[in-house]
Amino acid sequence: MFDEKDIAQFEIEEEDFDTVMASDITFNGRIRFSKPFMIKGKVTGSIDASSNLLIDSMAEVNADITADRILIRGKVKGNISGNSLVYVTSTGSVDGDITSAQVVLEPGSQFSGKCMMSSNQGL
Repeated sequence: MFDEKDIAQFEIEEEDFDTVMASDITFNGRIRFSKPFMIKGKVTGSIDASSNLLIDSMAEVNADITADRILIRGKVKGNISGNSLVYVTSTGSVDGDITSAQVVLEPGSQFSGKCMMSSNQGL
């Protein structure tokens, strides 16, 4: 499903993540982290990270997001800034602007917004 060259260093199995927010959790506020993080529940607010973020297939995120690599399998409403990569799978949807060095939208994914790719992300 994932092209290795696009997500070569992106851990995608749950056990590879330091923190997993379970599907029965709803969080309102600001999330900051520096180690890989997976969201399975609902988040409203903002997410600011220096590591990888995976938004799982049943997750709903209503937040502006900044992280190194972002893999979206669920729903995101908000602007996204990925330092290295934003990858939206066929089950993912984004309603907001995406800015990243690399953006991948799989066939079947949904995207509504503007997209800007820049190699100067994170500088």
